[in-house]
Amino acid sequence: MRSEKNTIVNGIGQMIADSDYVYFVSFAGMSVKEMTKFRNELIKISADCTVLKNSLIRKAAELNNIQSLAQYLMTGDTALISGKGDAGAVAKVIKDFNKSNDKLAAKGGYLDGELLNVADVDYIASIPPKPILQAQLLGVLQAPARNLACVLNAKAATIVNVLNNYQEKLDQ
Repeated sequence: MRSEKNTIVNGIGQMIADSDYVYFVSFAGMSVKEMTKFRNELIKISADCTVLKNSLIRKAAELNNIQSLAQYLMTGDTALISGKGDAGAVAKVIKDFNKSNDKLAAKGGYLDGELLNVADVDYIASIPPKPILQAQLLGVLQAPARNLACVLNAKAATIVNVLNNYQEKLDQ
């Protein structure tokens, strides 16, 4: 392999290794304006979009011992989306952009050592964002303590009501 390609393949391998998530999308037929708009949406959530040859992605996966990705057969135009942070937010951007522009389509991805298919990417996009999941978990964790406080408060309120009624009866 030529030294230029070696450098590119090493760069792709480093990009995959340094990323928390990697998604592959097809962009056949998209104009430069549409692709720029898509990239700007990704930049807002700190994701990078790079157009690469399928053979170079495959070679980079082989060099990094990512066999599932090396054996994954990609065809057509491919853009690699990578970055750090919330993988769900990026999948949601891909899915939402696909709704307004059918020329962009998810091909799959690579997350936590596992190869993702199109259905996996759609599923990840449907998961609520991390802060919402954290809030839901916090609500579940707080529920038993809140319920106990309500029960104890109700018993105390009942005793206070009985005493108030008794006091009123004595006052009459």
